[in-house]
Amino acid sequence: MTDPFSSAHADALDAADPLGCLRHEFLIPKHDGHDQAYFVGNSLGLQPRGARAHVEEVLDKWAMEAVEGHFTGSAQWLPYHELVREPLARVVGALPSEVVAMNTLTVNLHLMMVSFYRPTRERPAILIEAGAFPSDRHAVASQVRFHGFDPDTDLIELEADEPNGTMSMAAIARAIEAHGPRLALVLWPGVQYRTGQAFDLKEIARLAHAQGAACGFDLAHGVGNLALELHDSDADFAVWCHYKYMNSGPGAVGGCFVHERHAGTDRPRFAGWWGHDVSTRFRMGPQFVPTPGADGWQLSNPPILSLAPLRASLELYDKVGMKALRERSLRLTGYLEQLINTRLADTLQVVTPADPRQRGCQLSIRVIGGRNMTGRSAGRALFEYLAANGVLGDWREPDVIRISPAPLYNTHNDVLRFAQAVENWTHGSRHHG
Repeated sequence: MTDPFSSAHADALDAADPLGCLRHEFLIPKHDGHDQAYFVGNSLGLQPRGARAHVEEVLDKWAMEAVEGHFTGSAQWLPYHELVREPLARVVGALPSEVVAMNTLTVNLHLMMVSFYRPTRERPAILIEAGAFPSDRHAVASQVRFHGFDPDTDLIELEADEPNGTMSMAAIARAIEAHGPRLALVLWPGVQYRTGQAFDLKEIARLAHAQGAACGFDLAHGVGNLALELHDSDADFAVWCHYKYMNSGPGAVGGCFVHERHAGTDRPRFAGWWGHDVSTRFRMGPQFVPTPGADGWQLSNPPILSLAPLRASLELYDKVGMKALRERSLRLTGYLEQLINTRLADTLQVVTPADPRQRGCQLSIRVIGGRNMTGRSAGRALFEYLAANGVLGDWREPDVIRISPAPLYNTHNDVLRFAQAVENWTHGSRHHG
């Protein structure tokens, strides 16, 4: 039987991989003159080689045409955000009219809550997961306060009910039912950032709506990672960033989904001129007439330089499609899991669910403490050892290392390098620490 830890096995897997050539579309950071094994696409994706050309196109147009660049050429700035609309809709499983690239994630979350968090004295509460990403918690707590309610009683945080800090669907269902009469909004992650657990969005939306609550999703770790079906999920809204798996650069423009049933809503919103109906926007009238669909939540004209790298990324997603990328992701992360289970189970504990349907690329791992080290101190030691040897994951307090093989550019050999480095640390530095 082939040893999964052998270089020959990893080489064979890479040679047989029909999407292995995608790696050449990216710029890979170096370590000691060799490609780094980069597993941090869940924090900042690598730069597509095509990004520079799109940015330079904008800079050249600005230099040569100035304001006229809004109206000339195939990539004119006035409708520039429309260039990403259809490919972005394909990535998230939505209708083109349901998506828009705008602002940043937390800004979009606040804009969505203006419309979809409409608390009353009887129904003031928001349900989120305990340990939510801090920006989400800050945003929802501030919205609760803004409406005159108290986060201590009206921000409900569901604690994990499973041993590794994950949450069962049954626990989520019980919480939604138990708090149903008080719930104004269920806000849930597509993938929980610390544990890597992925959730059944359609079922969560169904449960929320059955209780009369709105439902929205933070898909920061879901977009470009999972094969999403946002339209069919029936969610009211979703928000996300594009700098992680979507490889659009640090601080990249964010994304937003609003279900088509709200396309012509009379719900209140914070309005800006770029959300005004496109056919009459430049009449500069005083009355706000929203563009139907997600575009109606735009505030200002699009950030052209920030949208340019997203075009490069979406070209790659369109080239292969989310279905094929998800299949490759399952192979890469499955190989990572196999290597851990085969020879590293005494060192590493995988927090992320074993069921591939409940995870994306990422495996969150804890280091099992030894005679001289706690789990946290051992984890930090391993994390620093990996980085010093050109294997980059990321650390999340209190004791989690996240390793995320991104299907657009990681390889089976990258995964093997991680496992070999862990084994070397286990047999070497750990026992001398």
